[in-house]
Parts: sequence; structure tokens; C-alpha cells
Amino acid sequence: MKAIIFDVDGTLTDGKIYMGNDGEVMKRFDVKDGCGIHDLMPMHNLIPIIITARSSSIVANRCKELGVTYYYQGCRDKIKKLDEIAEELHFCKDFAGIYQEVAYMGDDIIDLPVMKKCRFKGCPSDAVSEVREIADFISVNAGGNGAVREFIEWIIKRI
Repeated sequence: MKAIIFDVDGTLTDGKIYMGNDGEVMKRFDVKDGCGIHDLMPMHNLIPIIITARSSSIVANRCKELGVTYYYQGCRDKIKKLDEIAEELHFCKDFAGIYQEVAYMGDDIIDLPVMKKCRFKGCPSDAVSEVREIADFISVNAGGNGAVREFIEWIIKRI
């Protein structure tokens, strides 16, 4: 395993988007998830990657706080983005092998195409049923409530 990829809304957050007159003003993240990304993943040579369809300065700030170098916002085609990342990071010599070197955690239908290709697939307990049906790991926790940390620990036991 080289990396774990995470969606944001509904996975790293509780999926709630708080909007004010000027746009998005707040997202809620879990400290335990942050510790898993910031502390546990590097100890096991796992690269954290964030790919999210929405764009938010809040996400950019959280990624910087956690030391996540590879975060990509405004990406609806997550397979295309992962192919680009794999080439940039020299994960594998052939695209067929890329997906055996990464795990993915998401919660909604936009995550399905990339999840279906990855070696390990995880989701929070409150993910949509289509995602839960293909997941190798379903957290006991909802998104934004420690589900990411639980998935990280599950992956570490398997590598």
C-alpha cells in the first residue's frame, strides 16, 4: 500500500455544509481522524491524499494543518485525478497496478467508480447503500466522527 485516498464531505466531515450569505462558512472535522492522517499514516509510509468534488478554503486550511501535500478540490472525475496523481508520484509502471497500491474511503455515489477499482474500499456507517454494498470496511462511526481513523487503523493491520 502506498496511499489512502479520502473524500471530504460525509467522510472527513459529518456532511453538513454551513452556509452564510457569502458562502460556505464552516465544516466540522474530527480530531481523531486528524491524528490518524497526521501521525499514524506517516509512521507506516502511507501517503494521505484528498480528492473532493467541492472546493473550499476550509479544506485547504485543514489539509495544511494536517500536513497533507496532495489534496485536490473541484474533482468530479476521481479516476482521472488518481491516474494523474499516480503518474506524478510514480506509484506504478502500469495503470492497472495503481489501484492495487491504494485504498479509498468515500460515502456517496460520486465515489463509486474509483472505489470499485481500489484494492481496499472503506466507508463511514452513514454512507449511501450503494457504497456500503461494495465496501470492504464499514466503520461503526458516521462520517466526521472518527470513521477515517478507524479505516486507517484497519488498513495498517493489513499491510
